[in-house]
Amino acid sequence: MSRPPRSLLRLLLVLAVLAAWEGAVRLFEIPAYIVPAPSKVCVALYHGIASMLYIRHLWITLTETLLGFVGGSIVALVLGTLIALSRRCEYFLYPFILMFQAMPKVALAPLIIIWFGLGLTSKIAQAGLTAFFPLMVNTIVGLRSADEDRIALMRSLDASEIQIFRMLRMPGAMPFIFAGFEIAMMLSLIGAIVAEFVGAQRGLGVLIMSMTYTMDVAGQFSVLIVLSLLGLFLHTIIIVIRKRLLFWDTSQDRVRDVPAEGEIQ
Repeated sequence: MSRPPRSLLRLLLVLAVLAAWEGAVRLFEIPAYIVPAPSKVCVALYHGIASMLYIRHLWITLTETLLGFVGGSIVALVLGTLIALSRRCEYFLYPFILMFQAMPKVALAPLIIIWFGLGLTSKIAQAGLTAFFPLMVNTIVGLRSADEDRIALMRSLDASEIQIFRMLRMPGAMPFIFAGFEIAMMLSLIGAIVAEFVGAQRGLGVLIMSMTYTMDVAGQFSVLIVLSLLGLFLHTIIIVIRKRLLFWDTSQDRVRDVPAEGEIQ
């Protein structure tokens, strides 16, 4: 007997959780300002989208996230490459980078607001700073993962360091770099929301804060759903690009295709 597809099972699980949530709220008469029922969250989500309120704020948060991701990624790739290929750069730069990473990014948000104001620039800076370190570490690890025997062989064939970097180090580092991209994209979104919490005029974070003041908990849940879908969308974009560019790398596909325990091949 054939089993139902996993996507259908996943959908049924989501529906079961929502039904249990709705039933628990109604059964125990939980006030809406503590935990709203899914039906009320769906109504708030519909009104927010129909009035274009969520769309306007979503566009601002998406712009902040993408620009911060691009800026943070460029700096992370450049510094990661310098540190990976130069021991001198590692000696002088890496301690300062580690000290910077040890600082909580939430604590830096008020300073960034003071330096760059309440506009778009401060949100981009916060998103870029939050996404910077994981990608830089993955870049360093990826570039240093090249086989030393292959490097020695290319040098024996009179290959230049640029040729070794282009033909050996960078292709081998791409899976690590794209893994860093996946993390950096999510952290960019988190950084943008944190900056909007601290001080902003527009964005989904501002919308959540305004709903907090009015005790609109159902609206807050609906904005969280929008943020979750936005994060899923951005993560999917990175996965699609990775599959197109790294079609030769099947490591992630093997992880996703591991059969469940007891599943018949």
